[in-house]
Amino acid sequence: MIKESNLALADAKYRAKVDAGNYYIQTIKAGETIRIIDLEGNQAADTLFYNAHDPSERYSASDTIREGGALYLTAGTILKTNLNRDLLEIVADTCGRHDTVGGACSTESNTVRYDLEKRCMHACRDSWLLAIAEQEQYGLAKEDIGHNINFFMNVPVTPDGQLQFADGVSGPGKYVELTAKMDTIVLISNCPQLNNPCNAYNPTPIEVAVWAAA
Repeated sequence: MIKESNLALADAKYRAKVDAGNYYIQTIKAGETIRIIDLEGNQAADTLFYNAHDPSERYSASDTIREGGALYLTAGTILKTNLNRDLLEIVADTCGRHDTVGGACSTESNTVRYDLEKRCMHACRDSWLLAIAEQEQYGLAKEDIGHNINFFMNVPVTPDGQLQFADGVSGPGKYVELTAKMDTIVLISNCPQLNNPCNAYNPTPIEVAVWAAA
């Protein structure tokens, strides 16, 4: 569902540009709103969410899909934790749908899906592991990497239940906006994938903006 935001970027308390292949990590407080912007279009932002006070409670794709009754995420979707509690709500979305079943690229999946020579190409899982290693104050560990959302990524499900990585449905300047229901760690890998069309074989930057609670 397409829904425009009422928030102005000029009023954001924080803005950051995230280059392709880089990570972003920050805690947002309950009531604060975060916007992820696809600056050039057709980019994928692989994102993990955690309860900031207990990272063992985290975003759950299965709980979110079950409770929302929809496979794709968009405005109005409540993101649920693995304890089935409300984590964030998508309050605005100019893309229309976001993937939560395709998973994140890794050295292992690059090898299996593409070629042994692709194994050492940078991947989202590597970005998350780097963030965890460099930002120890968030209290995350390798075993905390679980379900993720691929914002702006298009992963159609075929009639026989298979997944396809297809051309994106996003465009330059499109965004998704979420309001936190609890204090939340946001960990984003701005996807560097070059082997499938999730970012048009041309990874580009995203922008992140945060607004204080109303």
